[in-house]
Amino acid sequence: MRFRPCIDIHNGKVKQIVGGSLKDAGDQAEENYISEQDSTFYAKMYKKDNLRGGHIILLNPAGSEYYEATRKQALAALQAFPGGMQIGGGVTAENAKEYLDAGASHVIVTSYVFREGRIRWDRLEQLLQVTGREHLVLDLSCRKREDGAYYIVTDRWQTFTDEKLTSELMGKLGTYCDEFLIHGVDVEGKSAGAPEELVSILASCEGRPITYAGGIGTMEDLERFRVQSGGKLDFTIGSALDLFGGKVAYDVVKNYH
Repeated sequence: MRFRPCIDIHNGKVKQIVGGSLKDAGDQAEENYISEQDSTFYAKMYKKDNLRGGHIILLNPAGSEYYEATRKQALAALQAFPGGMQIGGGVTAENAKEYLDAGASHVIVTSYVFREGRIRWDRLEQLLQVTGREHLVLDLSCRKREDGAYYIVTDRWQTFTDEKLTSELMGKLGTYCDEFLIHGVDVEGKSAGAPEELVSILASCEGRPITYAGGIGTMEDLERFRVQSGGKLDFTIGSALDLFGGKVAYDVVKNYH
């Protein structure tokens, strides 16, 4: 169990947002924090502290007027910490190599693989031809539906798929990727604690490293997460970190094992 840092970029700026509030229309999001620092400030910090395996997420779609500014920030962060961070947001088989060549250790993919509510296994195979399993992270970020199950969401967490998040599904997908990243979207940016049901599902999975993000807002939340997960899951804290205006000390969690 280790801390995985993040750099979330929206409208060309490093931000922390409420995940469920993100809307492509008008490039809107409920903002918890807008940094005065650029992406390279954080990437250099993570490099200095040897925090490998964090993620950079582009939160604007390719059609947005802000997309190029967001992408520029993302590429600058990769260059500041070559081989140290993963990148996601609009990654496809066509552009994955560009990000790997720019310094990403892995590319993170959801929407390209999950189309029209289902897994596109052919697209997954196409990705593997470019990245190899060792450079691919599958993002299975999810939200709870009325039936009480968690379903994978795409398009920057706005669109439900028909795929339930289960240990069986993760076992199948694990043969294609090196790691998983899962945001608990319903609690993302709310500092309300990690949902126990979701943590239990993830902790039951074997075979691939899993990073969980969403809701961890205090050191008490983190200790509860450690107990619930049996220490099997890595974790990300965003809005609650003092780096991003919160109260959880980065200097404490960066050494958390």
